[in-house]
Amino acid sequence: MDLRRRLVGSLSLLLAALLAVTALVQLYSLRADVEAEVQASSHLVRVLLAAGSMAPDGGQALQPLLAQARLRHLSIRTEGQPAARTAPDALPRWLGLEGLMPAQPEQQIRIGQQTLYIAPYPRSEISERLADTVRLWSTLLFFSGTTLLVAWWSADRALRPVRELEASLHRLARGEPDPALPRFALREFGRVARAIDYLAKALESARAAQQALARQLMTVQEDEKRTLARELHDEMGQTLTALNVTAAHLERHAAGMAPDQVAECAADLRRELRTGSGQLRGMLKNLRPHGLSTHGLQQALVDLLQGWRSRQTSISFELALPPALPQVDEQLALVIYRVVQEALTNVVRHSGACSCTVQLQASATMLLLDVMDDGCGLPSDLQWQGGLLGMRERIAMVDGQLRVWHAPAGGLHLHAQFPLARTPGSVVAMAAGVAS
Repeated sequence: MDLRRRLVGSLSLLLAALLAVTALVQLYSLRADVEAEVQASSHLVRVLLAAGSMAPDGGQALQPLLAQARLRHLSIRTEGQPAARTAPDALPRWLGLEGLMPAQPEQQIRIGQQTLYIAPYPRSEISERLADTVRLWSTLLFFSGTTLLVAWWSADRALRPVRELEASLHRLARGEPDPALPRFALREFGRVARAIDYLAKALESARAAQQALARQLMTVQEDEKRTLARELHDEMGQTLTALNVTAAHLERHAAGMAPDQVAECAADLRRELRTGSGQLRGMLKNLRPHGLSTHGLQQALVDLLQGWRSRQTSISFELALPPALPQVDEQLALVIYRVVQEALTNVVRHSGACSCTVQLQASATMLLLDVMDDGCGLPSDLQWQGGLLGMRERIAMVDGQLRVWHAPAGGLHLHAQFPLARTPGSVVAMAAGVAS
């Protein structure tokens, strides 16, 4: 059952009960009015019969009967009794009933040996209408108050599961994996509970991906440190050793060496220095390419693919660049470079492809990057982890979007969009998280 049906059903039962009570009250009022009317008519008949059968001096005997008679709308008295008050009071005046008072308020009627004075008495009708109005207002007040109370109770009872939903959201905010939601009878809360369960699974997946990314980041950092240490030891260490040997030889034999021998040692020193300089530039380029803005990005991509061509002969690498790129900041250029670097690494390590194409296009508002290969692609249940997760996080930091799908001819198609105008916060976040 949904919330609307429950509320409508509860209010319908309430209205039916209140209508039944109102009908009973009205029936009771109708019965009382009918009884009063019949009694007044009976009393009037008895008064008239008694007046017709009494002697001329029996007016005093008729007065107790008139006092006991509950007449309606009429005032009857005998000679010698004070006249009833017929002038309208404040309420009839407010109701505009002064015109109902006759010019001659009393009429003399001779019945038998008695003279009766009969006059209209609107005060009794006014009293009856006032009593009916009070009764009607009391019924309406009870009706309205009961409706409000039942509506309040129904809404509170129907919305009680909101507290459980709120508690489950607090549990998710505290990092608990299970929202611990019960089954809800109402359809609306059941849908909200299913949405919270879906949110809990998404949060758990996001936390797992975040932890995997953190582990991957630490692994990559350790691998980079290990690679850098090995290159420094194997390449730069050998170069520095050769420089040290040549310099020591010059130091020991400088006084007795011929000029051509000195020149030969100097040439060896220059050669080793050029070698060390080239090794240092290669290490720095692997750590962070220098000057990644517009033309620097184009040249960095060219150098990146050329490096893979020189190391990987089984894959044909192609690069398609526009004649000119719009002006981009160094941070965005670094993200594009890192994405291409990671994508090419994945192609070489996992795809088994024969060809790979990198294409960069520019529009007035976007930079579009496509990396396509003809390899084995990805499993059908694509999981954002490893290198793909890192690429997606980098792209998200610059307000970009990443899509990955299987190409129609086979292989994998990676498509990334980079807006040229970004929010100010994205530059700060990206500078803090991608500068490495």
